[in-house]
Amino acid sequence: MRTPKRLSRASFWLVPALLALSVLPLKAATLEQMAGQMIMVGFSGNSASDASVRALTDIIANGGVGGVMYLKFNVQSLAAVTAMNAAFTAASPDLPPFIALDQEGGSIERLTGDVGFTEIPSAARIAAAQSPKGAGEVYQTMAEGLSALGFNLNFGPVVDLNVNPDNPIIARYGRAYGRDATRVAAYAGAFVAAHHRERMLTVLKHFPGHGSSRQDSHAGFVDITKSWQADELEPYRTLIRNGLADMVMVGHLFHQKFAVDTEAQPPASLSRTWITGVLRNQLGFDGVVISDDLEMSAIREHFGFRAAIVRAVKAGTDILLFSNTVQYRIGLAEEVRNILIEEAGRDAAFKARIVESYDRIIELKQQLGG
Repeated sequence: MRTPKRLSRASFWLVPALLALSVLPLKAATLEQMAGQMIMVGFSGNSASDASVRALTDIIANGGVGGVMYLKFNVQSLAAVTAMNAAFTAASPDLPPFIALDQEGGSIERLTGDVGFTEIPSAARIAAAQSPKGAGEVYQTMAEGLSALGFNLNFGPVVDLNVNPDNPIIARYGRAYGRDATRVAAYAGAFVAAHHRERMLTVLKHFPGHGSSRQDSHAGFVDITKSWQADELEPYRTLIRNGLADMVMVGHLFHQKFAVDTEAQPPASLSRTWITGVLRNQLGFDGVVISDDLEMSAIREHFGFRAAIVRAVKAGTDILLFSNTVQYRIGLAEEVRNILIEEAGRDAAFKARIVESYDRIIELKQQLGG
């Protein structure tokens, strides 16, 4: 097991994290359990009594999945959310699941005023009206609310630069803090620090930069070869250096100059060049890499289910994210895990990647406590 380097980067987490070291297992009992930690899935249902939620709780208890993600249809009421999150956590108290959602502010929120959650403005509006310190106070309120409901992971902040004002998925919804990398890093740092004060983890997204694109990866193939600019990496560089990078989400973004396998045209999420070469070796990130939703059209329409899983792991991805919305099935996590185990049986290097990812995930979960 690697030394938990990240514990020294945020002093307010040091004592809880060290206490957690005596609670969480240093090694899973089996390779199957290690592989399970690499899987995060969406679910059906909005109540702890729903059959799908009870089934997912059992899967968590058996080590079949390492995390769950909420979508808006999972939210019936704050009380129901609290009950589901309590059930998910209780299913594996020694190795708690990541319980995640997209709660950026503005249009990108799973919890809204309709169910009594305090909404906040978009990143663009916050950056226009607040200093980074003021933004931190806004995000503190949000993080307190999320933590109180039992969430421990927020899919934010967005650190994309607002390069293309006509961008259909970033600029259109005001998800970027601005065009300047230093400014973006300052506001994103305030977002992360507020969540850390509430013992919550965060995800920087969408590496290597979605703000210059002309397409939306939810809808199909996105080529950033002509639009991407090197300064889109700078917020990552700054936040990694400052110890404010828990996870990095890699987007389904293709760049011809970084594609080794030009025939398959792999996006960054399936590219060892981007993940291992740029994110880890150049930017120095040694934490958990999570894919963007592997059911997005950018992946689903160009790569097979098995091929996408295998390529993502070989590229350096630690957590495979599936919204489970294209064709919902409670057994999706088992299907993914079977592919991981089968490939590990054929390829010793792939098996080593599972162990490597597991170590990173456990190191990060130690910061959640037990």
